[in-house]
Amino acid sequence: MTESHDEDDNWVSKTQRKHECDEMQELGEKMITLNKEELAKINMDNELRRAIEEAQRMKSNGALKRQKQYIGKIIRNLDDETLEPQLNRILHMHDIHNAEFKRMEKWRDAMMDGGDDVINSYMEQYPLADRHHLRQLVRNAKKEKQNNKPPAAYRQIFKYIREISEQTFDNNENDA
Repeated sequence: MTESHDEDDNWVSKTQRKHECDEMQELGEKMITLNKEELAKINMDNELRRAIEEAQRMKSNGALKRQKQYIGKIIRNLDDETLEPQLNRILHMHDIHNAEFKRMEKWRDAMMDGGDDVINSYMEQYPLADRHHLRQLVRNAKKEKQNNKPPAAYRQIFKYIREISEQTFDNNENDA
């Protein structure tokens, strides 16, 4: 019996197969939680898409459990490594958005504290930005802060940084 295991490099234990089945079923369960727009962003087999949509309509726990097992089986048979990264990208889009938001806030705050040096650093990374406009916004924001006025220019700096980030992202998408 030991010899047959040594000869067969593809041998997988029953526990390992069970673990893989559970992983595929969990992947399917995550996909069931997505809305139609998010599901449309995932490139998948039509049979899998129909099974997921059917599971989303189910109310009975027993039927839903069987459907989840069926979805896991479809995913196992697909032998497609792209499903999980696509799903993770959608599930973590909120985290990515928050990180981008915090990055833009850091740029704005650094411009308020560091002035021209920080604006020059920003211009190196984002050449689409207008240096003169950024300097003007920072000057206005500093004056507002000194005079204890509402932070309209401070908000405009953030808005401008966001616009430049989106333009840069769009340009990079078009180049790719």
